[in-house]
Amino acid sequence: MAWRLDGTYFESCSCDVVCPCTWSALTAKATLDRCRALLTYHVTSGEIDGVDVSGLSFALFLDTPPVMAEGNWRVGIFLDEAASESQTEQLGTVLSGQVGGPPAMLGPLIGELLGVEKARIEYHEDGRGHHVRIGDSIDVGVEDFVALDGGEPVRLTNVLHPSNSTLTVAPANVAHLSTFGVDWGREGQSGFSAPFSWAG
Repeated sequence: MAWRLDGTYFESCSCDVVCPCTWSALTAKATLDRCRALLTYHVTSGEIDGVDVSGLSFALFLDTPPVMAEGNWRVGIFLDEAASESQTEQLGTVLSGQVGGPPAMLGPLIGELLGVEKARIEYHEDGRGHHVRIGDSIDVGVEDFVALDGGEPVRLTNVLHPSNSTLTVAPANVAHLSTFGVDWGREGQSGFSAPFSWAG
């Protein structure tokens, strides 16, 4: 089955800026006892086994030990309620890692699937700002960090990450999350943004 997803992504996690898990290829300890993260994706152009999924969004919730490379991740998936039955089925197949690509690299790290929820996902971008609302329980916004007026955003390069090897540092300006029974989030916590391009 051939598939491709192109679009934009941003995330926010419970670590202080900047998340040690990200720059260390998952080997440095998170700044708290658990690393909790929400990775949100918007597909601007995508097709999975002949099914067009352009315009849809999805998100992954991660709840992991402080050293992510040790595995035993708890993962929950949010799928766009705007997706048809066939679109939902195809996105679910990709996100489960069954058909390769970046989602498959996470498979060995996952110890528990918390569930899959269909919800209203409102994904917005405005210049340096990135924002998502998922149902009534998630409200997250991040902003790309620019150190100098008129300069380029600060970026991490050559990182091991399923979204992109270059991530823009984007601390949270709002983070209120209730995800699969876990309440978390605070202003100023770690965040990143980037385009993404997945295929399998």
